[in-house]
Amino acid sequence: MPNQAPPQASPPRALRWAVAGSVIVMIAAGGLFYYASKMAAAKRQTNHDEVVVTIHPHSCEPNALTVPAGRASFRIVNRSDRAVEWEILDGVLVVEERENIAPGLSQVINANLLPGDYAITCGLLSNPRGTLHVTPTAASDAAAKARPSMVAFIGPLSEFRVYLNSQSTALIKAVTALEQAIEAGDLSQAQALYVPARAAYQRLAPAAQRLAELDNAINARADYFDKREQDAGFVGFHRLEYALFQQRNLDGLTPIAQRLISDVTALKQQLLAQSLPPEQLVSILVRNLNSLAEVRASSGEEERYSHTDLNGFAANLDATRKVVDLLRPLLSKSAAQLLPKIDSAITAFDAELNGFKVKEGYASYDTVSPEQRKHIADKAKVLADALDGIDPALGLSGL
Repeated sequence: MPNQAPPQASPPRALRWAVAGSVIVMIAAGGLFYYASKMAAAKRQTNHDEVVVTIHPHSCEPNALTVPAGRASFRIVNRSDRAVEWEILDGVLVVEERENIAPGLSQVINANLLPGDYAITCGLLSNPRGTLHVTPTAASDAAAKARPSMVAFIGPLSEFRVYLNSQSTALIKAVTALEQAIEAGDLSQAQALYVPARAAYQRLAPAAQRLAELDNAINARADYFDKREQDAGFVGFHRLEYALFQQRNLDGLTPIAQRLISDVTALKQQLLAQSLPPEQLVSILVRNLNSLAEVRASSGEEERYSHTDLNGFAANLDATRKVVDLLRPLLSKSAAQLLPKIDSAITAFDAELNGFKVKEGYASYDTVSPEQRKHIADKAKVLADALDGIDPALGLSGL
């Protein structure tokens, strides 16, 4: 009989299942890749005008930008080794900023820009500044012509100036008392007086943060300096905080405290000298609350040595409540339906913070859990979003 080829054995069942599983995984991966590609394409389409800026340890790329007037989006990519900030400046005034961009990550800054020339900061405060040229458009020209009468805003802006004056005076007094305790060598008293002095600044923070140079001298964190806490340029509140609560040592601190008195005195002068356009009265609050919601509440980095963050959040809310009350008569006429939403958001944020009140003020922020921090951030974000409806309601959006 002729030799017959032995019948080929069928692949083991396990092997067949493995091959089938591999095919399914490949199909699924392909589907996910396709879906991700479509999502990325959609995002690029949505943000087709997004300008990408990369922050390196000592430079930005590019550092000279040109965009049309109106809404612009900037994606800031941090390729340095520390958390940094990026700002758009109009002279000494901050137009828009993004703080605490973590290493290796990116964040988006959305800004509504008027035609003109601006400066941009780049990571460390010692890094060279860049330029931003904003060209006029037909829409920006039309918005300028359609600008509403400013007569109705004279009262609220004048009252806000009175608020800035009184709060600045309180800040100078509080910092002077802090300096005296430091000069007397009384650590426990200086620690106690740091809290009200810091809260006094936070009531001014939305307006003060417009003044880039002074705010950097008064409020900059150690991350923004080349040598961090050991950098000679690291002064202001957080330098005092570091010595009082981390080092627990007053040696050599008196000149820093005296410099802070000088800086907060200059802050009062500049706040009263600078005019505040009505369209910025609410936007400075929104920016401050968004920073609280997106960075400060979750990280606890604002008061990383003293953990007094909650006192600052409550002071920020005080400033917000003041501005809303100043605009209440205008809103009652133009946007009565918006007021309950804003008042509800203020009440909810206030109630959230009140849950952390203790006998001497507020609980230490290092005792606040991540879940509780998220609740604080959520309440701040809801309030920021509610306030964001004020300018369109008053005819100030797009200016």
